[in-house]
Amino acid sequence: MTNKHYDYFVIGAGSGGVRSARIAAGYAAKVGIAEKSALGGTCVNLGCIPKKLFAYASDYAGHFEDARGFGWDTPEQIRFNWQTLINNKNNEISRLNGIYKKLLENAGADILKGEARFIDDHKLDVGGHQVSADKILIAVGGRPRLPEIEGGELMATSDDVFFWPKKPEKVVIQGGGYIAVEFAHILHGIGAHVTLLYRGDLFLRGFDRDIARSLADEMTEQGVDLRFNCDIERVERKDEDRFIVHTTTNEALECDMPLAAIGRVPNVEPLALENTGVDLCVGGRIAIDENYQTSAPHIYALGDVANNHNLTPVAVQEGHVLADRLFGGMGARSVNYDNIATAVFSSPPIGTVGLSEEDALDHGHKIDVYVSSFKPMKHQLTGRDERSFLKMIVDQDSDRVLGLHMMGLDAPEIIQGFAMAINMGATKTDFDRTMAIHPTSAEEFVLMRTKRD
Repeated sequence: MTNKHYDYFVIGAGSGGVRSARIAAGYAAKVGIAEKSALGGTCVNLGCIPKKLFAYASDYAGHFEDARGFGWDTPEQIRFNWQTLINNKNNEISRLNGIYKKLLENAGADILKGEARFIDDHKLDVGGHQVSADKILIAVGGRPRLPEIEGGELMATSDDVFFWPKKPEKVVIQGGGYIAVEFAHILHGIGAHVTLLYRGDLFLRGFDRDIARSLADEMTEQGVDLRFNCDIERVERKDEDRFIVHTTTNEALECDMPLAAIGRVPNVEPLALENTGVDLCVGGRIAIDENYQTSAPHIYALGDVANNHNLTPVAVQEGHVLADRLFGGMGARSVNYDNIATAVFSSPPIGTVGLSEEDALDHGHKIDVYVSSFKPMKHQLTGRDERSFLKMIVDQDSDRVLGLHMMGLDAPEIIQGFAMAINMGATKTDFDRTMAIHPTSAEEFVLMRTKRD
């Protein structure tokens, strides 16, 4: 066994780990990084990137139909090849893996392949090689959770979908978060019959309720079978390729893909944290303070393994800030967790930033609410009965815009731009005096004048 010492050793070459390693190496720190699988972590390999590529694939089904309204003579029968999508996705992910490798190498970081396990607070075993470090960062992310029910181990997760051997024909999805909703869109769009079961009365908990209801209406109109106040009781295998899903409403649903999308759990078990002074908190996450420091002072943790903001841009910012603090002499630098913009790549997609109506009221704000619902200009010719819904939450006392929420074409792209305005403290008056770009959907946010009753 070799024994190499580092100033900074990062466990996990995902979004947060790679950024932190690169920035630290840029400050001339001696940096090592361990990764047991492909470089890039969940986002590149099993999350954001492949999911968005699959969402694009799903959207094309509607694009081909819509083209006829604009004069394009498209065939009535459009064929989809699942294996072509899988192969092209794999090629793109491999390209990105190579880019991450070059970024780390060019920064001067050592890449160690293998699973990292703590020997003690300063020493690690990485695939049979022993290393030590003055400071250690844990950035191993999380993994999909399977339900603790009879037959739960038979269910697929979002990770599995990206490598499924053939296009699924009938899918039952358990869950009501953005992952469940996005895969309902993806699989429905490529031609599968999708049933989504959620134990609550409306999915997308934590999002503005009007936005979630609007999306539920659109998905139902498209033919996605949404069943709220319903959950999975047990799963059984019917034959090699078929399963029976038994629900809490006494139904037996046959499918070829029972998909669990019920959240994620932190990847702490392989780390052997029992050999360290690192404490865990409720839910199995690593306990950290505002400086990402664990209960072992020289061990840090960030990203999905340590907090509730399970978003790639959050982990990237945290990794960068931590390296700046530790090696760049910027001890006061911090991450702004206010008004984190996010998106759901559903159909139509959702973009949101700031407080929902429910959260604003819970925080004690007296609010004015502005809404706009309309049929996008594009669909005046396609004949598609799809609507967009926009919502603005304004604080009555300060006139500050507390939240913007949109469901509709290009919502994530639109909200990204407005997110900067919200973080700068924009008021309703600022929106009102901003000239509209016409004709666009985004102009509705600067044209809202009538308060909702």
